Amino acid sequence: MSDIVSTAPKQPADETENQIKSPDPRPGAPPEYSSSFVPGPPGPAIPPPAGYPGGLPMGYYGPHQPSTFPLYMQTGSIHPIQYQPGKYPAPQLSAPVVWMPVPTPIPHCPPGLECLAQLDNIHVLQHFEPLEMITGFETNNRYDIKNNTGQMVYFVTEDTDDYTRNAYRTLRPFVLRVMDCMGREVMTMQRPFRCTCCCFCCPSARQELEVQCPPGVTIGFVAEHWNLCRAVYSLQNEKKEDMMGVLGPCSTYGCGSDSVFEILSLDGVSIIGSITRKWNGVLSAMSDADHFEIHFPLDLDVTMKAMIFGACFLIDFMYFESSPPQHSNVHHD
Repeated sequence: MSDIVSTAPKQPADETENQIKSPDPRPGAPPEYSSSFVPGPPGPAIPPPAGYPGGLPMGYYGPHQPSTFPLYMQTGSIHPIQYQPGKYPAPQLSAPVVWMPVPTPIPHCPPGLECLAQLDNIHVLQHFEPLEMITGFETNNRYDIKNNTGQMVYFVTEDTDDYTRNAYRTLRPFVLRVMDCMGREVMTMQRPFRCTCCCFCCPSARQELEVQCPPGVTIGFVAEHWNLCRAVYSLQNEKKEDMMGVLGPCSTYGCGSDSVFEILSLDGVSIIGSITRKWNGVLSAMSDADHFEIHFPLDLDVTMKAMIFGACFLIDFMYFESSPPQHSNVHHD
């Protein structure tokens, strides 16, 4: 029999080695905080809602992009999980997440805030993280935003690298991403790092939170004011003009009772609403899984509702975000 000669073209040895080699798995340098919005992965274009001027910025993702959905909203699986009858007990599935019905677009309302425009109070529920209490490792905060009937309105996740979270703890700069029921990022909150080594009355030491809605479009700021005995903030528009004020309690925060932060008019006379940190007993004392209740008028401008919503998170990080205990090898007799 005659020998069989392969007719496939030969590839140079260098090209074959390049195909076998895998990309370098080492991560790059951690990203630095920037006051400007950092867009996510590109998504399909979405037409703007009726009555809202202009188009949607990059980063306002489509509902059919699965990578933008929170983990508990992804119910699909590539391979079905099968259980042999009588061999192992079937898993107990948790109750499904019930979301608030999506309202129709409202003229002159930023996309994604239609639900907020129909509410006069919301509940901010922080997730309890047992890993933080056991290991002392600070993890990204997560929050469920619900209405009075228990329906989910938003889901908020912190986007901060591991080094920044554990090096700066409660003083860390952060980015909070607010997601709606369709997995779209409808709001972004950014807190820059402020040095606390300066005098407390120095403007460079005062905390600030920028609120963007839609992401990339600044609608206002939450600015801290120096005060000797209580928390004082101002809610500002995109031009940093004061619109409302926030006045905290004089007593020590979170000692066996609710802590109420009043939302005041610009003249400081009328009480418009409130941000209340609810006291949950032992859970409030041992962890930072806080529960906030926010009240504001139903007919209040939706942009100012978003600013009050943002002020709640700055208050949480400054006064109620207790850092996990640092374990030490030094033993005292």
